Amino acid sequence: MSTHDRPSRREDFQIAIICALPLEYDAVSLLFDEFWDEDGEPYGRAPGDTNSYVTGRMGKHDVVLALLPNMGKVSAAGTASGLRSSYPSLKLAFLVGVCGAVPTISAYEVLLGDVIVSNTLMQYDFGRQYPSKFVPKGTIRDGLGRPNKDIRSLIAPFETEHGRERLQARAAQHLEDLQKTATDKRRRCDYHYPGPAHDRLFAATYHHKHRGQPPCESCDTELESFCNTAAKASCEELICDESQLVSRQRLVAKRNLESQKVQRPEVFIGRIASGDTVMKSGEHRDQIAAQLEVIAFEMEGAGAWDEIPCLIVKGVCDYADSHKNKEWQPFAAATAAATMKAVLERYALTRPGSGGSGECPGRRSPGGKPFWKPQ
Repeated sequence: MSTHDRPSRREDFQIAIICALPLEYDAVSLLFDEFWDEDGEPYGRAPGDTNSYVTGRMGKHDVVLALLPNMGKVSAAGTASGLRSSYPSLKLAFLVGVCGAVPTISAYEVLLGDVIVSNTLMQYDFGRQYPSKFVPKGTIRDGLGRPNKDIRSLIAPFETEHGRERLQARAAQHLEDLQKTATDKRRRCDYHYPGPAHDRLFAATYHHKHRGQPPCESCDTELESFCNTAAKASCEELICDESQLVSRQRLVAKRNLESQKVQRPEVFIGRIASGDTVMKSGEHRDQIAAQLEVIAFEMEGAGAWDEIPCLIVKGVCDYADSHKNKEWQPFAAATAAATMKAVLERYALTRPGSGGSGECPGRRSPGGKPFWKPQ
C-alpha cells in the first residue's frame, strides 16, 4: 500500500514525460507505480492547452505523461508549451522513445536496444543549402544551448564508470519489471528481446535495394534512384548480402550470456542530432556524425528543448541506414522507458518552502512525519 499522498493540484508536479509514438507511451505507462487519474482527469489543464494527460507516481515523483499528436519538432514544441502552461512547476521533462544511432561511439560498439541519453542537442536540418552540400548552422546564437545546471548535475555521475554501471543495473531491473507487467496484463506487445541474430549492421555503402531478377528500373541504375517498394521490403525479401555485415565483438559476446543478461542495455551519453528527417542513409549518417559529433538521430528534441528543461532518453531501434525496419522498436521503447525510470530515481526533489529540510507542507503521513526525505 502506497504512503505517497495524491497531489492536490497541478502545481505539485515537477516531472513530465513526452512520447511521440503510442508504443513508446505504452512502454512508459507500464512503469508507473500508481495512477492519480484512474477515475477521470482530476487536474484539468490551462486555457489554450490542447494536450491530454495521464498523471501518476513513479517512485517518489509525481509525473505527468503526454503523447504527441504527431511526430516531429513542431508537434513537440506545441505539446511542451502546453505542458509548461498547465504544469508551471515542472523542473524536468523526459523525451522518451526510440532513435537511430551511430554504430560506433568513441571506438565502442553500439547495439540495438542500447540507450542514448542527451547531454547536448543539435538541430541538424537547420542551416544553408549550397549547390554542393547542406551546411547546418552551428553558432552559439543559432544553437539550442546546453541543458541547465540541474540537468547537467543529474547526468554527470552517469558519465563515470561507477555511475553508469549502477544506472545500467537499475535499468535492467526496470526492463524485467516492464516485460513481466506487460505479460501479466496480456498486452499485445510483450517487449521481448529479438535476439543477437536479428541485430544486423551492414556496411554504410551497402544499400538496401533490389538486386538481380526481376530487374528494377530504380534500383538497377547507376545513380540508384529511390525505390519505394525496396524501402518497404525486409532484408530477407531483398536477399541482402550477409557478407556485407559488419562483425562486432559485443554481439559475439552476447551470444554466450544468460537469457536475462543478454538483453541488458548499455547507456551512452552524448550529443543527439534532432530534425524532421528520418535518417535512412548510412553514408549521410556517418558524414553528419563526423561533422557535428553526434551519436544518434531523433525527431522531437529540437521542438521541446527551448520550451522546457529537457533530457532525451531514446532506445536504439536501428542504425539510421537504408536497412532500417521496425522490428526492434518495441524493445527499444522498453529499454528507453526502463533507463528513464532509473535516471529519475537519482533526481533529487525540490520542495518549495521546506526551509531546506526536504519536507513538503501538506504532504505528511498521519503520524506527522514527511513522506519525502532528501537524498
